[in-house]
Amino acid sequence: MEVLEEAELCFPQLLNSSCKKPKRPHVQLVVTYVVLSFITVLTTTLNLLVIISISHFKQLHTPTNLLLLSLAVSDFFVGIFTCFQMLLIDGCWYLGDVMCTLYQYLAYIVTSASIGTMVMISVDRYMAICDPLRYQTKVTQRKVQLSVSVCWIFSVVLQTLLLWGNLVHPGRFTSCSGECVVAIDYIAGLADILLSFIGPVAVIVLLYLRVFVVAASQARAMRSHIASVTVRGSVTVMVKKSEMKAARTLGVVVVVFLICLCPYFCVTLTGQDALLNPSSVAFVTCLFYFNSCLNPIIYAFFYPWFRKCLRFIVTLQILQPDSSEANVL
Repeated sequence: MEVLEEAELCFPQLLNSSCKKPKRPHVQLVVTYVVLSFITVLTTTLNLLVIISISHFKQLHTPTNLLLLSLAVSDFFVGIFTCFQMLLIDGCWYLGDVMCTLYQYLAYIVTSASIGTMVMISVDRYMAICDPLRYQTKVTQRKVQLSVSVCWIFSVVLQTLLLWGNLVHPGRFTSCSGECVVAIDYIAGLADILLSFIGPVAVIVLLYLRVFVVAASQARAMRSHIASVTVRGSVTVMVKKSEMKAARTLGVVVVVFLICLCPYFCVTLTGQDALLNPSSVAFVTCLFYFNSCLNPIIYAFFYPWFRKCLRFIVTLQILQPDSSEANVL
């Protein structure tokens, strides 16, 4: 009986202070481990390919692709942090309070930066579709680089302020050895909800509703005048079609993003995770991390340039001199 009780502890040698392992079906643990391992490998590999593609090929150095690069960087780190999430599958954290706090802190920064990047992608598509004549002058590479830098800096500052107490005193909210917990007060939590979830999601939804309304009206206008356009007008039509295709592609990215993240945020921010069964919590968590490997898959389906870049990378043509000048569009 004593052996059985010790086997249920995270640290059997610490009988009085160790956390107990939650009772979960062995099949569920194995399935969760396999799924998270698959997500980790797929997420890090695919997003690394996106990072290499956009960074290497000069044709891809556009404002919109810089935003995709920022998103790929954040998704890549999400894949890295999934490895740490796998350590919590059996309900125990074995790396100590400092590593727990650092892991949670960096994970929150990356998630916040990812959400901020989604907002900027929505703004970019809004400007391209709703104000196409001034898009190239208003949205430049320098401005996008500055915006991306501000987004990441804001994420670091925000999470530092929210988790300051945890950073100064790691493990202050843990009740037993083997627990990985960070906590913030009510006001900070409310600010986090508004700045990291409700506000960005509202902006994303409103901008994309406006984008698709304008895109639909432009599509109708183009169809009605397609027979009478000049050669110059045909070029304009092609440009508008290209922008709309990009809007649809990134719209899919945004919708998938909301589908994957909303359940996780709704559960964690309302405290309902304690009321759900372990299977539901595992599903919501896997869905949250799975979003980060879906974006490159979406690019592969919708962006021919990504498929060309993959061929260059897989066949090692990327190592040839002047490969950065290759035509991938």
